[in-house]
Amino acid sequence: MTIQISNETLLDIHRRMVRIRIFEETAGKLMENGKIPGALHLYVGQEAVASGVMVHLSNQDWITSTHRGHGHLIAKGGAFDRMFAELYGRSTGYCKGKGGSMHISSMELGMLGANGIVGGGPPIAVGAAFSNKFRKTTNVACTFFGDGASNEGAFHEAANMAGLYKLPIVFVCENNGYGEYTSQANHQAIVDIADRAAGYGMPGVICDGMDAVAVYEAAGAAIARARRGEGPTLLECKTYRYYDHVGVRGMGLTYRTDEEVAYWKTRDPIKLLEARLADMGILSADAAAAIHTEVMNDVQAGIAFAEASPMPDISALLEDVYA
Repeated sequence: MTIQISNETLLDIHRRMVRIRIFEETAGKLMENGKIPGALHLYVGQEAVASGVMVHLSNQDWITSTHRGHGHLIAKGGAFDRMFAELYGRSTGYCKGKGGSMHISSMELGMLGANGIVGGGPPIAVGAAFSNKFRKTTNVACTFFGDGASNEGAFHEAANMAGLYKLPIVFVCENNGYGEYTSQANHQAIVDIADRAAGYGMPGVICDGMDAVAVYEAAGAAIARARRGEGPTLLECKTYRYYDHVGVRGMGLTYRTDEEVAYWKTRDPIKLLEARLADMGILSADAAAAIHTEVMNDVQAGIAFAEASPMPDISALLEDVYA
């Protein structure tokens, strides 16, 4: 089935991708300069996946995320000011400064949270999908996870239940080729994670995770299938993270070659989409540059908001701890 895509949607996807890229590049530098505490796991390189999926979703559709989750929230509509405030640990953040990078969430946006537990998201998303089906809505859940998380028991239990009950959920595996510092070939006996779908009675679909249009089309078909009540899909997006497991400079481990990273950068998802849009005559180089400048200005305003925001008061220590 061919999924139609309008010029407006293409431009929407592009803007979401640029917002993710500039936010992440800036946040990574702030972390490494000691402005943001803790470790940030950057989404740079994988922008096409979050953007190509999220453009199909509303705030009534639920998602679960990962430790590499900023991109998911931004693509779902997250605001820079509240996101930076959360990373800075300020009370004006999405989680009042208590969640931080790996546990950022926004219920009003349908974002059930990033998760520091590898494979922790799929069972939560299955619960959301069960709720949608029980309440007879047409809303869906999408759970994002990596190649490493697809080895975890939690993923398999969630996939089994989703297949059994034909739940309205899409399992989005962002296969960037590495589980932390271990290549996929050294932690799995398979090449295509989508092959695992057959064991749970659902379709397994592979798409080019560096091509936003390919993601849009594959995700659109899977989400539409879920909305029709036809059950779950395992969507594997072949993608790549440009930076190390943590931060920009990383830990200096030589588990990837310079040639490998350079090859994947020739497939930069933003540049690929901008070239496509230029060929279509709907986004000139000047217009693209203007969007990058506009987003950078928004990022700087978000940082200023975060740095001017107060730290959480000690009296609020035990608030919001239990649901």
